[in-house]
Amino acid sequence: MSRTNGDQGANGRATALTRRSDRFLAGLADCRGVTFISHVHPDPDSLGSMLGLAYLVESCLSKRTRMTRDGAICRAENRMMVETMAIELTPIEDVVWRPGEAVVMVDSQPRTGRHNIPDDVQIYAVIDHHQTPGDLGGVPFLDIRQTIGATCSLATRYLLEQELEIPERIATCLYYGIESELSGYPREANHLDDSALDFLYPIANRDAIAQIRNAPLPETFYETLLQALQASFVYDELLISWVHDLQNPELCSQAVDFLIRHEGIRWALCAGVHEDQLILSLRSNQPRACAGEILRQVAARMGGRAGGHDRRAGGYIPLPSASDSGIDLVQSEFRRRLLKALGIEEQRGRRLVPVREMLQNIQ
Repeated sequence: MSRTNGDQGANGRATALTRRSDRFLAGLADCRGVTFISHVHPDPDSLGSMLGLAYLVESCLSKRTRMTRDGAICRAENRMMVETMAIELTPIEDVVWRPGEAVVMVDSQPRTGRHNIPDDVQIYAVIDHHQTPGDLGGVPFLDIRQTIGATCSLATRYLLEQELEIPERIATCLYYGIESELSGYPREANHLDDSALDFLYPIANRDAIAQIRNAPLPETFYETLLQALQASFVYDELLISWVHDLQNPELCSQAVDFLIRHEGIRWALCAGVHEDQLILSLRSNQPRACAGEILRQVAARMGGRAGGHDRRAGGYIPLPSASDSGIDLVQSEFRRRLLKALGIEEQRGRRLVPVREMLQNIQ
């Protein structure tokens, strides 16, 4: 199979088949089936793009497909999407990798620290929109467009290129995947994202989307948010929040999505201890902030992995010790490095909620 990369003249060369969807399908013609994989704790963009591309393969090639889940789906909205849309996912640890099967990675890239796939699994295609570069050597088909906001927009484009009628269930998942990925301000979107949203909206089930958006939140969310508020510190335009007992990794992103809306804050980070890792979730409300690249560099210097987009990023740093003093040392070093990376002078942070007010509220 010939290597195929993105746009002609941008990140790839022209081939006899000019449409990406044609080239993607041509490379799958002789495979026995297709397995779709993504990053750990798949989000709506990865779930919707896997579902849309699986429908493409089944409709155009009549091939067997399966979608996988790498780690638990913890966020309430994501769980509601899986349940409401009846998305069948095979845990990655239960997958038996079959000879002649093609593996397609969406919304992620190989060896970026955001998945748990055996090293000997050969990947046929990577379809993604992240800035963080992965190990792409030997991957026959690549469609990585960093200027778009969601992988679901690419999946939608493939379906439109093949002139397929998109069922309501598929349209609903694709629409919500794009919408959730573009949430916040400023929007990380281009014309491809907006045209996909315009096309999908009349087909999507808006009641189902409303149900997913308003999924009931577990008690652990409020416990985490309370911890985050009590241990939030402001350094000029950066807010850092620490959560010592993180019951699931997705709670960090939920907390920081709330914290970044603080008036006068341009950067917000929530870091929490989960098992033997310091989980990181970074947000910015500035255009072209390069949050993914900044967090990747800081985490890598401490033995961790991270990545993301201009405004949103996530990752982890391994903890050498589970003791309070060991965790404090990692947190202090990470804070120092993040301040330096953002050009903020080393300083003592101001508590978001003063201790005096916390004690008064307890009484």
